[in-house]
Amino acid sequence: MMLSTRQLRYFEALSRHRHFGRAAEECAVTQPALSMQVKEMEAFLGVDLVERGRNGVSLTAAGEEAALRARAVLASIADLERAIRARGRLLEGRLRLGVIPSVAPYLLPRLLPEVGLQHPGLELALRETQTEQLIAELANGSLDLLILSLPVEHPALATMPLFDDPFLLAIPEPAGTGPPFASPDQLAPEDLLLLEDGHCFRDQALQVCGAMDQKRLRRFGATSLSTLVQLVANGQGITLLPDMFVQSEGGAIPRVRLMRFPEPQPRRTIGLVWRKTLPFSTDVDAFARLVEACRPRATPRPVLTPL
Repeated sequence: MMLSTRQLRYFEALSRHRHFGRAAEECAVTQPALSMQVKEMEAFLGVDLVERGRNGVSLTAAGEEAALRARAVLASIADLERAIRARGRLLEGRLRLGVIPSVAPYLLPRLLPEVGLQHPGLELALRETQTEQLIAELANGSLDLLILSLPVEHPALATMPLFDDPFLLAIPEPAGTGPPFASPDQLAPEDLLLLEDGHCFRDQALQVCGAMDQKRLRRFGATSLSTLVQLVANGQGITLLPDMFVQSEGGAIPRVRLMRFPEPQPRRTIGLVWRKTLPFSTDVDAFARLVEACRPRATPRPVLTPL
């Protein structure tokens, strides 16, 4: 008998969720089946990996080490599979791509058709969720490549910045005119609308606000930028929006005034993240060029010349 990849995958999921039910749901198996595989893994190793209690699951010292090694093994297996299936061909086969929610709706509709045209042999499997979950799934081999906000600090992962995405202030459209540029002084915590906890864009927006008293923030947290925009349009507050969202809307939003900050504008950096063991650096470079070319951007205004 020896350890199986199934046991490693089930245990790795359990190590992240610290909950048998949620780990089983991720692995698409029943909770008893997952529990049995973990117990068989413990029996083979001759050591307890998890402590089961009323308040959930915790890892023993041996379990913590086993979880780290399991992630490395699963990632190596994923890279082996990709290397053999692609057999050195550029951007062919199945590529599991993870994208954060504040990027996916504005980039993917442009990116996917272009991928189909330029790389018809590439099958993209998409995963949209929050940054922390994407990084965990990339590290354990469940995903191959991520598009998200940098920086990402992880010893097993490499990153490549692609483009900067400035923030704009969105306020209800006033009857008259106002200042031409936004100012952090306009970001009152009582008025500020943000995404819910767990979204990296929420944290980035709070960085723009500086020393704001976060205790005065509203308890409400939206799940999408579109929800925030509708609230602003109906006079419920103000928010910050990334430029790629604004450009995907054509550069203007009904009943919302969009204001840019003076230079240096607050911004986020969008980039690629992948495992350092990924065998195809040329794939990453080619995919980076595709993403940069497909990102939403302002349409250049025509230059008018006198007659």
